[in-house]
Amino acid sequence: MGRKIATLGAFIVISLCLMSSEKQHVEAAPGNGFLDPASTNYILQPPNITTGQERFFCLARGRCHFHFLTCPKECPLRKPPLSLTNVKACFADCSSRCETTCKHRIPNCNGYGSVCYDPRFVGGDGVMFYFHGANGGDFALVSDDRFQINVHFIGTRPEGRKRDFTWIQALSVMFDSHTLVIAARKVAKWDNQFDALSINWNGKDIIVPTDGDAEWHDGEEAVAVVERTGLFNSAKITILNGLIQMDVKVVPITEEDDKMHGYDIPQGDAFAHLETQFRFGNLTEHVEGILGQTYRPGYVSPVKRGVAMPMMGGEDRYRTSSLLSTKCVSCRFQRPITFTEEKSVPLKLAQA
Repeated sequence: MGRKIATLGAFIVISLCLMSSEKQHVEAAPGNGFLDPASTNYILQPPNITTGQERFFCLARGRCHFHFLTCPKECPLRKPPLSLTNVKACFADCSSRCETTCKHRIPNCNGYGSVCYDPRFVGGDGVMFYFHGANGGDFALVSDDRFQINVHFIGTRPEGRKRDFTWIQALSVMFDSHTLVIAARKVAKWDNQFDALSINWNGKDIIVPTDGDAEWHDGEEAVAVVERTGLFNSAKITILNGLIQMDVKVVPITEEDDKMHGYDIPQGDAFAHLETQFRFGNLTEHVEGILGQTYRPGYVSPVKRGVAMPMMGGEDRYRTSSLLSTKCVSCRFQRPITFTEEKSVPLKLAQA
């Protein structure tokens, strides 16, 4: 009898530990803005000699274990030539999906984790919402135990309007003692052949090559990888082997958009801004931020459904003093004790 009680007690303890472990992290789920590490667990194989279609040997456990995947004929390459902006790329997925698909290598503004337009969000829960922010303001987009992403707003306020029209001009990714800043340069007139995408790593501007793999990484450990997805104005960024992944594109406010929405964009400024789409690896169940909160288990969006522009509040909770500040009312991320603000180089950001 005593042995049975002891066995039952051990089972209960193990079960509780497993339950506790499950609560610590939000696990990856297909299609909702999370990254499944299994999806890219493959070895690139020599392409098909006849067709040039790239192939993959999957190492991920499960139904795709030791399977070969081949890119479709419609998109035979993982990295099409940068000059071919409208060509789709091949994406291999060695998770339970076990498939290859064709996709454009730019943000999908209707997909999970997207932040586009002025600005319009699609959360990890799939609910669309808007967040006003403020011209010149900085806010925490995602704040979790291991990292924080802030955004910097630019905007206009036409006469008679009570609130700003706003767009995201820059974002910062802060983790460990590192800082990656992605920004849209201020340009007077938009030119598709001019690269308005600016990338800064730990206070120094970096140049991403246009030849070879068209990649930049910080060193042998490659905790940050920036890959061009076009000759100009678009990139894919991967942090800590997929803890954070984002597609970024710089776009202007067009004359048509200005007239249609009454933005009242001043002369001599194209209002270049970012369109982004995020995917995340493991997040804690307490993740915060304008976008981050929508990835919590059981999260219920407070925005009003069925209206043209459902608005998300939280300006006071997520406002930071600068693009590089990790402090806000609800922020969770903290820099290492050895990190000092002096190591963080101030950046000159556009403000209308």
